[in-house]
Amino acid sequence: MPENSVPAAEEGTAGRSLPPDPRFQQIPREHVADRVARELLRLIARGELAPGERLPGERQLAEMMSVSRVSVRAALQQLKAQGVVSAVQGGGTRVIAAAEAIDSGLAHLIRADAGNLHDLAEIRANLEVWAARRAAVNATRAQLAEIEAALAAMADPARPARFKAEDDLRFHLAIAKASGSAVYMHLMTVLGEVLERSFAFHRYSLYATPEDDARFLEQHRRVAEAVRARDPEAAGARMAEHLASVLASYSDGGAATQTRRLALQP
Repeated sequence: MPENSVPAAEEGTAGRSLPPDPRFQQIPREHVADRVARELLRLIARGELAPGERLPGERQLAEMMSVSRVSVRAALQQLKAQGVVSAVQGGGTRVIAAAEAIDSGLAHLIRADAGNLHDLAEIRANLEVWAARRAAVNATRAQLAEIEAALAAMADPARPARFKAEDDLRFHLAIAKASGSAVYMHLMTVLGEVLERSFAFHRYSLYATPEDDARFLEQHRRVAEAVRARDPEAAGARMAEHLASVLASYSDGGAATQTRRLALQP
């Protein structure tokens, strides 16, 4: 007998049907693809699948979720239609923020007025202090390991200088992910290209010396230590100190000239 079936005799309905009762509604059967889509949305909402992150392949997802590839493919199509994920050139799927047009608008704002890059740095200073506090409370072991890996890359003396900005951004995104806030992760993704440009500007123009590199590394190390120690106040304070040193250079005349030059680049 099927697992979910009930003998008619047990219900006392053998050979006859019950009259309709408006209090009870039929429950529609849910397709496996709908459940897969809902589970992926749950992971995205919790920040476990971050904006910009590439999803495992269809076969891997099917194996991990014990469903068919057909169900996974249908679920991904649902999420693509909702603007939650998008196809990656060359194959695969990634999580997206449904605000990529805003990123383009921000880039235009930066090019139109160099002062907007300073505003971005100020906004980051406030948001990332909050994120560091949240990370100290919410970071999982895997997320702590991700922060440490980013820090180790920054500290590697054999690491080519061309990766400075990329490694710096990776550290801050690891803190963002550890905050446990999907909303904050999406905000960071909305900043997208402009955020990458600002990190490149900081590490290759404003702070380009070996002394600057050592100072930034130490500042990042202090943030990581506070997060690892589960001390939200210290984590916020260390992040505030780091970003205050970034903002300080914007008041310098030479920095203003460099900022203007960056803003005018296509």
